[in-house]
Amino acid sequence: MKLVLSLLALMMYAAPAAEIRHFQYQRPVDAAVKTAGQSCLAIDPAIYPHAEQQIADLRLYHDGTVTPYALRSAALLRQNDQTISPVNLGVQGSNVVFDAAMPLGTYGNVSLDVSAQDFIAAVTVTSVREAGNAPTKLGTFTIFDFTRQKLGRSTVLHLPPSNFPHLHFQVTRPLHPENIHGLSLSRVASRQPLYQAVAQSSEIRQQGQVSVVEFTLPAHVPVDRVTFVSADQPLNFSRMVTVRVVDLPAHPTGDAEPPQPRIFGGNLLRLHRLEEGHRIDEERLSIDVPMDFAPEASKWTVTVVNGDDAPVPFSRVQLEVLEHDLCFDAAPLGKYTLYYGDPALPAPHYDYADLFQLQADGAHASLGPEQVNLQYEPRQDERSFTDRHPILLWAALILVILTLAGIALGTAKRPSASP
Repeated sequence: MKLVLSLLALMMYAAPAAEIRHFQYQRPVDAAVKTAGQSCLAIDPAIYPHAEQQIADLRLYHDGTVTPYALRSAALLRQNDQTISPVNLGVQGSNVVFDAAMPLGTYGNVSLDVSAQDFIAAVTVTSVREAGNAPTKLGTFTIFDFTRQKLGRSTVLHLPPSNFPHLHFQVTRPLHPENIHGLSLSRVASRQPLYQAVAQSSEIRQQGQVSVVEFTLPAHVPVDRVTFVSADQPLNFSRMVTVRVVDLPAHPTGDAEPPQPRIFGGNLLRLHRLEEGHRIDEERLSIDVPMDFAPEASKWTVTVVNGDDAPVPFSRVQLEVLEHDLCFDAAPLGKYTLYYGDPALPAPHYDYADLFQLQADGAHASLGPEQVNLQYEPRQDERSFTDRHPILLWAALILVILTLAGIALGTAKRPSASP
C-alpha cells in the first residue's frame, strides 16, 4: 500500500532538473568579484517577460555549476501595520492627550485613527518619562481633513525611526477625545525600498473630466505601485484615481467567459500651504497595487478624475516594481551567468536562502545584456508525467481504491472475538 502511494506521489510531483541547454535566455554577470565573499545584483525588469511567473526559473551558474542564491526585496522586510489602542485618553487644558504602549523594535510613521472631518490640528509626540530619563520630543506634526475643500486628508505623523516603549500624544483642538480611536504604525525596513519602472507612458489623453493613460504588460511582469510624475505646479491638488486591470489570455476560446477586471484606486495629493498658522507639506503621488505577479498578459487603464478642475500636467505615469536583489557567495575567479526561460522548472529551494544574512561589506555585481542561449534545446515534452500519461494516473487511483476496499471487506468478514 505504501509503495503504491509513493509511486503515485512520485508521478504527480516529480520535477524536472535544471539544465543549461533548456534555458532560452542568459545574462552575463558583470563586475567580477576580486575576492571571495557575498555579492548581490539587482534583477533587471527586462527579465520578467522572458522568465516564468515569480521568476521561479532563475538559475545562477558558475563555470557551468549551479550556484545557490537568495532573493531579497524591501517588501520582505516590511511588516503589517499594527493597531494600538489609546491609553489615558482625556483632556488637559485645551488639548486632547493620550498615551500609547509601543511594541518592541524600531517603528516609523504613525497614523492616527480620527473620526472627524474638516479640521486642522497639531500633534506633539514625546516619549513617556521613565526613571532617570527626561522625556524626548519627537516632533510636532500637522494633521488635517479638507473634505469640504476637496483637498484630501492626512493623519500620518512622520516620526523619526524610534524604539521608545511608550509615547505621549498631545493634540490641539478642535478635536475631542471621542474623535481619537487609536493609531497604527509601520515598521521601519532595514533599507529604503527602491522601485524600478516596468512600463511608462507620456500619452495621457483628456476625455471630458478625466485623464486616461493605458498600458499593455506581458505575462509574468509584476507591478507594486503606479507613480505619477509632474512638475512643481500646481502646488495644491487632490485627485481620485481608478486603476482597471484586465487579463489578456494567450489562447482565448470563443465559449469562455471574458476575464473579470480587477479594479482598485486611491488618492493623489499635493498640498503646500500655511493654514491657521500650521505649515502643511504633504505629497502622495503613488498608488499601491494590491496584486501579485500576473500569470497572463494584461491591459492597464489608469483614470484620474479631474472633476471641474483643470487636469494636472503629469509628464508621465509609471508602473513600478520593488527592486529584487539576487545575492550569492562569489568565488574570486570564474565566470557567472544567470539563466532563465525554462517553463518546466519550479522555484529552487536552497539552504543558502534559508540561512541567508546580508553582509554590510558585500560586493555589488550587475547584469550584462540579455542574450539568446546558443545551446538551447526545447524539452521533448514539458508536460508533467501525469499530463502525458493520464491513464496511468487513473489506474493508480483505481488500484488504491481497490486495495482500500479489499482491506475494508476483509476486516468486515473477520469474526469478532467471543466474550
